[in-house]
Amino acid sequence: MEKQKSTWEKEKIELLKELFQAQNKEVNVLITGATGSGKSSTINALFDYEISKVGYGVDPETMNIEKFKLDNLILWDSPGLGDGIKADIRHSKNIINKLIEKDENGEALIDIVLVIIDGSSRDMGTSYQLINEVIIPNMKDKKRILVAINQCDIAMKGKKWNHNLKTPETELFDFLDDKVKSVEKRIFESTNVEIKPIFYSASEFYNISKLLHFLIKYTPKEKRAIYINNVNTNRKIWQHNDELEDYNTEIKKDLIESIQEGVEKGKMIGGEIGGIFGTVGRKIGGAIGGTIGGLIGAAKKFLGGIFS
Repeated sequence: MEKQKSTWEKEKIELLKELFQAQNKEVNVLITGATGSGKSSTINALFDYEISKVGYGVDPETMNIEKFKLDNLILWDSPGLGDGIKADIRHSKNIINKLIEKDENGEALIDIVLVIIDGSSRDMGTSYQLINEVIIPNMKDKKRILVAINQCDIAMKGKKWNHNLKTPETELFDFLDDKVKSVEKRIFESTNVEIKPIFYSASEFYNISKLLHFLIKYTPKEKRAIYINNVNTNRKIWQHNDELEDYNTEIKKDLIESIQEGVEKGKMIGGEIGGIFGTVGRKIGGAIGGTIGGLIGAAKKFLGGIFS
């Protein structure tokens, strides 16, 4: 696996990075949720990117949105509500300002919002306030809002979680399914916006594939391939899911299609690449031997080694 990863990174991944940079493409994800919801552990599970725990040893009233740049994937880590009235007002303003921020093309900077809810907590008021009063009114495209309930393994105080199989037993699964439906209903009743939450566990690596699948699905199609540079290459992360869908197959399919479409739309075939992107283009064109086949083949091999 490590050898495969090394081969990919040396021969192909740098080309993809340069390709996205040449096209000036980035994916901007705003991640927010109440203190203790597990934002850091979620980022670490998805992207194998170690970050310090938000709010640890820091005065919440002085905290701003933090930016983490993973090549062309930009993560905006925002403190959620629940740190006191004064801090909540500050955090809300920062989140709203980021949601209405425009990129250099005059489009919304944020591509997708991930709201993380603590599945072990019964107090959902703060989360509903964040979603209903801050996120939904200020996110132009409501279809790009993903609500994810973390820590599903301890949603029933640790009961009915199978630690050997790393999956919920039937009673816990039904409990979580009811919670998802309840969150969906309350959001719709308050905003008339349909959002279908999912549940997962960042610490137990459960439904991480499902979470990534929905992140990719909610990301603009022309930008989806950017995730390939940053996904966690530890196969164990992606093995335990609810199996309602074959998320790993869907992930591979979406990423490969996005790469292929991006290459074809940019007319990145042989010498045409050099004419469009100069030195970077010639490097990419030479590496893929005049066709997109080499790049697509390497991507399939790389993804197949992770999402098997």
